[in-house]
Order: sequence, then structure tokens, then C-alpha cells
Amino acid sequence: MAIKLVVFDIAGTTVEDSNNVYEALKKGFSTFGFIITPEDADRVMGISKPVAIRTLLEEKFKMKESIGETVSKVHKAFKESMIEFYRNDPSVRAKKNAEATFRALKEKGILVGIDTGFSRDIADTIFERLGWKEANLIDYSVTNDEVNNGKPYPDMILKAIAELKIASVEEVAKVGDTPSDMQEGIAAGCKYVIGIATGAFTREALMLEEPTHLVDDLIEVVDIVTACD
Repeated sequence: MAIKLVVFDIAGTTVEDSNNVYEALKKGFSTFGFIITPEDADRVMGISKPVAIRTLLEEKFKMKESIGETVSKVHKAFKESMIEFYRNDPSVRAKKNAEATFRALKEKGILVGIDTGFSRDIADTIFERLGWKEANLIDYSVTNDEVNNGKPYPDMILKAIAELKIASVEEVAKVGDTPSDMQEGIAAGCKYVIGIATGAFTREALMLEEPTHLVDDLIEVVDIVTACD
């Protein structure tokens, strides 16, 4: 089956991330007296941020009581930091060839989707800053807070498929830079699960998840998804 939809992650995949997500997560935790390391963040990178926060509170800090309230407070601080960064920081920019890849796919009649472990307010801040919606570069987006289960579960991809009326997951490709992106695409049954090796994780780390492809430049995705079977 021909590919009709490609679903991309945001941070580290289509938007440059120089540890910005980690810094915001660290700031959110430190506001309430918790100190996390880059290694801590890597363990939960790419998954739903409330789930990531809860996981670290439970596993690293052994928290049991009032954890729901603490998760909410840390997540609120994280979101505020992320929105401030994506709204105002001069370093915010699209990943190399991300926008060219979107255009090339759309020229071939392939829909461009975005799914993310960010909440809707963070995602919309990014889209507004980069002008992607106004430029008609993306056809659909879905965020962690719009489904029951975020990455690595397939809910966001399945929601996109349903709302865009895609007939089969065999007509969908998933692109991301984290193990949870690969796990999400595989769980959804996507025809292609493509890792981008210039994001948060090494080629070796992504290969452990057994993606169908690994690329070093997003523009390579166009040839992969338009190749004849």
C-alpha cells in the first residue's frame, strides 16, 4: 500500500533541541527541591510528560504520598518554562530540512502529521512561532493530553488515522528521534518506523527498537515513503 500519512515527532525530530526539554524538566523539578540528571531525563524522554514526571518521582525519589499533586505542580512549572522558551528564545528553529521534507511530501499528495508528548498549549506555541500552520506545512496534529495514553502507546497515531480517514496503518509512516517514538510506531503497526539519528539518541540506541529505517537527514524520509513496493 502507498503511504498516505507521515507522522513526525517535534523536539529533536522536526524542531532543534539542544537539551531544551531536559533543562525545562530539570527546572520544573528543582522548583520543588528535586534534582534530576541528563541520564534521568533520557530514561523518560519522548513519553507523556506527566507520566515521565510521575515515573521519576516514583523510581528516583521513591515518592508515594501526594504524588498526584506533585506531578501536577512539576508539570505546570515545566510547561511554563517550555512555553517561555519556544515563544521567545532566539535559538528556536526547525530541524534541518524539516520544512523541505513537509513540502516534498505534500507535493506528492502525502499528509503531514505531528504527534508529541507535549501538551496542546506547548505544541501550538511552537507552530505559531515557526509559522507552520499559516504556511500550510502540516495537515494534522495531536498532543499527549488529547488521548488516553501517550507514547509509547499507539493512541495518538490511531487518533490521527481515524480523524484523517486513513484506511489502514499500512498507509502510515512514523518518524521520531527517541525509543518511545519507535515503540509507538511499531505498536500502531505502521508500515515504516523511521528513526532520525541526529536527535536525542544515538543510532545504536534507536536500532535496539528495530525500526524499519534509520536516517541522518529528514529529507531521506521522502524517498523511503515514496519508493515502489
